[in-house]
Amino acid sequence: MTVRRQTGEGTWEDVKVLRYKAEGSALFKDVTRQLLFGSAALGCELRYFEVQAGGFSTLERHEHVHAVMVLRGRGRCLVGTQIFDVAAHDLVEVPPLTWHQFRAAAEAPLGFLCMVNAQRDRPQLPGEEDLAALRRDPRVAAFLAG
Repeated sequence: MTVRRQTGEGTWEDVKVLRYKAEGSALFKDVTRQLLFGSAALGCELRYFEVQAGGFSTLERHEHVHAVMVLRGRGRCLVGTQIFDVAAHDLVEVPPLTWHQFRAAAEAPLGFLCMVNAQRDRPQLPGEEDLAALRRDPRVAAFLAG
């Protein structure tokens, strides 16, 4: 495959729109994912996630780095204990073992590309102690409350 054309807002030729995760596996709301590109030679995958208006991804962390480029919409993201407003063409780097979550604005979806290692660890979900530590910062507590 040399060219994979966009067929609509957030969709591409021959790319299946998949569930983000299995229901009940972690807390999230209104997210889909697509695998746009994978290369053993490069050792990476390029994925597209779409968070519907008012939705959010799972609060999680990994041993691997994420590179996230927002393609459309706007929202906010938590990286560690920092909260950022994000919009189209913003780039977010998520360091290893850093809690992160993406939230779409109430009135618009948030669509973003995510580049990760093809061979990567499974997401780590926060335990009660992790959540308590994050919520000590009132700004983070408000972000997590939605």
